[in-house]
Amino acid sequence: MTIKELREKRAKAWDDARDFLNSKRNDSGLLSEEDSKTYDDMEQQIVAYGKEIDRLERQEKLAREMNAATSVPLVSAPGAHTEQSEKTGIASDSYSKAFWNNIRNRNYIDVRNDLQIGTDSEGGYLCPDEFEKKLISSLEEENVFRPLATKIQTSSGDRKIPVITQKGEAVWMEEEEAYTLSDDAFGQIALSAYKVGTAIKISEELLNDSVFDLPSYIAKEFARRIGTKEEEAFLIGDGKGKPTGIFAATGGAENGATSAGAAITFDDMMELFYSLKSPYRKKAVWLLNEQTLKALRKIKDANGNFLWQPSVSQGIPDTILNRPYVTSVYAPTPDAGNKAIAFGDFSYYWIADRQGRSLKRLNELFAMNGQIGFLASQRVDGKLILPEAVKTLTIKGTSTAKA
Repeated sequence: MTIKELREKRAKAWDDARDFLNSKRNDSGLLSEEDSKTYDDMEQQIVAYGKEIDRLERQEKLAREMNAATSVPLVSAPGAHTEQSEKTGIASDSYSKAFWNNIRNRNYIDVRNDLQIGTDSEGGYLCPDEFEKKLISSLEEENVFRPLATKIQTSSGDRKIPVITQKGEAVWMEEEEAYTLSDDAFGQIALSAYKVGTAIKISEELLNDSVFDLPSYIAKEFARRIGTKEEEAFLIGDGKGKPTGIFAATGGAENGATSAGAAITFDDMMELFYSLKSPYRKKAVWLLNEQTLKALRKIKDANGNFLWQPSVSQGIPDTILNRPYVTSVYAPTPDAGNKAIAFGDFSYYWIADRQGRSLKRLNELFAMNGQIGFLASQRVDGKLILPEAVKTLTIKGTSTAKA
């Protein structure tokens, strides 16, 4: 089944679910227990269609990458001299070869000179440039928030970013009246380098199998484990030994609206939408938990139109109030006192990646089990550098969560 056919089926399923919801509500606007279960089943089918569409789109993207040309055509005369800058340090081919020989083989003799340039302070080795790019690409796939943010690379621990804390303005004035000075005020936001790591075990048989794609396996596991911890911190991190999240009480997004009651209404969503200044709405994205999205699917405007609209065209995302959305299991649920929805331009959230992810081989720790351990780590920080660029919706009530 094609993506277009799936989108059409999902659109029809949504129309059926919407009509069912409208026809089965009683005078109080509620559903019976049986009808509510039927609607939930219909909604699950819509979600399943959406996941299958995403899966097929990822397959198409991978197919395009696999079919892309792997070599550059010869356009100059054979034998003509073409200058190419020689790769050095951890970007060199010799370093990459020595690195993977050391990872696969214990006490590999020929690596010492090449690997000296990539030794970190804890006994591991910095990942080769090409492999680090592969790790970052894998992190983008595992962490839904990374593609929305601005990424920078740092070579040292702290990075200070100048930001405008107060903007100057123009004034009306009489002829020959003296100009009033109104300067911008600047402050600084410091991005640190917090360490996050994981341990991976691989059997000696797999490690010695030349067919086994060790770099791809490590990249996938590294991204899966560290990507999820990153995403959690970028959303709800408190800034203590980890990045400061979008939903953090201190250092996070500004509160744009508070719901009128325990349940989110159309008016609440409009309050949040327009609490964000117009320039930021141009690139704004909704960020929320799937439980919150489930509640929003049932909300209609005054004209009977649903806020959530499914896309029927490839490449165009589903929308809420005509703006795309992203869901994360780490976004707060729509419970009393929680910041349940974030809306804004997340490019103002900056992620600082410390250059040089490292990998260390453990020879003895799991030797009794016939396994080799690997320690993988990176240093990263993230902060919202302009709080007014993202607004949140807080659910009315007092949070029962423990501090």
